[in-house]
Amino acid sequence: MDLNYGPEYDVFRKQVRAFIEAHSHLAPPSADRAARPSSKAVEWQKLLIEHGYTARTIPQEYGGYGAEPDILQSRIIAEEFARARVPGGLSNQGISMFVPTLLELGTEEQKRRWIEPTLKGDVVWCQGYSEPGAGSDLANLKTSAHIENGEFVINGQKIWTSTAKQADMIFCLVRTEPDAPKHGGISYLIFSMDTPGIEVRPLKTMTGHAEFNETFFTDVRVPVDQIVGQRGQGWFVANATLGHERGMLGDPDALENRLQALIGLMQEERLGQARAIDNPVLRDRLVALQAEVAAMKYNGMRVLSNSLRGEPGGMAKLIVKLQSCELAHQISALAIDAMGELGILYHNSPRERHGGAWQWNYMFQLGLIIGGGTAQIQKNIIAERGLEMPREPNPAKTSNVGPKASDMASQKQGAN
Repeated sequence: MDLNYGPEYDVFRKQVRAFIEAHSHLAPPSADRAARPSSKAVEWQKLLIEHGYTARTIPQEYGGYGAEPDILQSRIIAEEFARARVPGGLSNQGISMFVPTLLELGTEEQKRRWIEPTLKGDVVWCQGYSEPGAGSDLANLKTSAHIENGEFVINGQKIWTSTAKQADMIFCLVRTEPDAPKHGGISYLIFSMDTPGIEVRPLKTMTGHAEFNETFFTDVRVPVDQIVGQRGQGWFVANATLGHERGMLGDPDALENRLQALIGLMQEERLGQARAIDNPVLRDRLVALQAEVAAMKYNGMRVLSNSLRGEPGGMAKLIVKLQSCELAHQISALAIDAMGELGILYHNSPRERHGGAWQWNYMFQLGLIIGGGTAQIQKNIIAERGLEMPREPNPAKTSNVGPKASDMASQKQGAN
């Protein structure tokens, strides 16, 4: 395996490092978790776009830098910003999920209207996908829209809507063809969160914050041209967005960054008279995590090599979201254990470490194992698409085979 990028890329890497050294003092804190980016984060984003370190290949007419695609250059940028532990620009549902979807499937007018303000952090988006009865089975969604006087009229409910309380806009799945097969009757609409008839109710999670929301739509009227793709083709558009979401959640450079922060913490924290990193049990867990993070890094290089050859990512790409989210949670768990009794402190305790970021991440990352496709769903995808194993039987088609559910329940109660 040749891991050398080549002399021309070595020159480019030096340029990236020089930029970081000269400008890193302008960067916002890496642990900034605000739903709306701060003014400092917005200015940093605009500086990075200006120099081509984010939105690098997005055309200038849409607010990007306009460079020719070069996968290795993009990889070097990500590596160097992660190495320096400097944020590589904004990453959110609008920039990381909606913008690439619009570049792929949006109209020219939609691209010119929405991409630039989204990239620059001036417009914040939320995602209207999950519903109380449509999470893992997203195509089961019930939120509906019919056309009346040239507008879609939307009624229904979404749940787990991240940043809905702070967002300006939403990209939302609704059922517009009630008589079509469930995957074929969905449309992908975009509209303002200030539209009359929208109610947002925050949902407080175990972090103590309301990262998620319930969102209710009552006769919400949206012009018929505010649709990405065609009516009834929303499932295709939605899956394009989900692909970008899984890539965002499975960033190997972010994972390595978290590991380096963990090592720094374990070198500082003391358990009794010794550093946490000198504790043999904790050090053994750290070494195991280092090995897994290294494996994910080199798996990322395998995905990169496939891209350079114009080949699909295959199994290497399928495992990224599953492994990265679980590893991120395990890293935070070790950090909390390395703090000893201080690891349980949270919510602005005077002896709290790093503003409670490790504790917040530990709880929030548990949700990411579920979000963007649960770990169980990801394992099914890996088994069926990657390993070509047979699909699980459809419960609806096998409901009349074998004992009835009521009989099985009775047997179970008897056994207990």
